[in-house]
Amino acid sequence: MSWWCTGIRWNDGQPAIGWYGERRGERASLLTYGQRLAFVARGERRCLGVRRAGKRTPCPTGAAVPGRAGNAQCPECARLDRSFSVAADTNAADPRTYRVYLAWFGPGMVKVGITAEERGRARLLEQGAVAWAWLGRGPLMATRRTEELLRAALGVPDRIAYARKRAVRAHLPAAPERAREVAELHARAAALPGWPDSLERVGCEVADHAGEFGLERLPDPARVITEMVPGGVVVGQLVGAAGPDLHFAGGLVVDTRLLAGWELVAPVDEAAVTSVPVAEIPSAAMHPPAEQDGLF
Repeated sequence: MSWWCTGIRWNDGQPAIGWYGERRGERASLLTYGQRLAFVARGERRCLGVRRAGKRTPCPTGAAVPGRAGNAQCPECARLDRSFSVAADTNAADPRTYRVYLAWFGPGMVKVGITAEERGRARLLEQGAVAWAWLGRGPLMATRRTEELLRAALGVPDRIAYARKRAVRAHLPAAPERAREVAELHARAAALPGWPDSLERVGCEVADHAGEFGLERLPDPARVITEMVPGGVVVGQLVGAAGPDLHFAGGLVVDTRLLAGWELVAPVDEAAVTSVPVAEIPSAAMHPPAEQDGLF
C-alpha cells in the first residue's frame, strides 16, 4: 500500500515530511540538516482530499492533480475545503481563541495575520517568518477586525509571495536589526485607536527563527524546482528549511508544496542526480528592500 507525500510539517520547530496512507492514517519523517535526501516520483500526482480537525477524508475519485499546482487538491475537494474555513471566512462561528501576529520575512516585507492560539507558532514557521511577535489574543471575529485595521493602517499586504521571501533569505540583516524593525512596527500598531474591546493586547516579545531555519548555513538560492514529473529524481544535501522550502547545498530549493500528492520512493540508482524541471531564482539584488509604508 502506498504512502503519499503531504508536504512539509513543522513539529516543535523541526521540519518533517508528512505522509498519508489510506486506511493507515498519517505519519511524519523528521528532517536533519546535513542529511542526504534522494527520492523519485512514482506514478502520477493524486488529490489528497480534505484534512479537517486532524483527520483526512480521501478524494472520492482519486483525481489527478497537475504537477505545477501549488495545492494537491482537485477542484471539488478544494471547494469543499474552503466551504468551512477560517481563512476563507466561511467559519465565522469558530469558538477557539485566536492570536494576531506580526511576521517579518525581510527588510520591508512584513504582514499581519491571525492563527488559532492552540497552534502556537506553527503558522509562523509554515509561512517562513524569520522574526515575529504577537500583537493580541481574543475571539475570532475580534482578531479578524484587528487584522484588517492593522493591515490598512500599517500599509502591509495580505500576503507575500514565496518567491520574494526565497530570493532574500540568504541575505538578511542581523538578528538585532530584524528585532528592531519588528519592535518598531509593534509599537506603531499598539498606538493605533480602534482595537476591539474584546481583544487582549500582548506586549512586544520578538522571536526569531534563524536557528530553526538554519539561516546561517544557507547558500545563495540559485534554482528552484518547478514541478515533479513521473520518474523525476531529486538528490541533494539538506542544509536548511523555511516555510515550505527545503534548501539544498549548491543553491537548489525544493518547494514541498509541489511534492504533495506524489508517491516518493528511493532511487534504484545510487548515482542518480536531480532530473526534474527547475527555474533560475533571480538574484537578491533584483528584490531590493522595500520601504515599509507609514501608518497613515
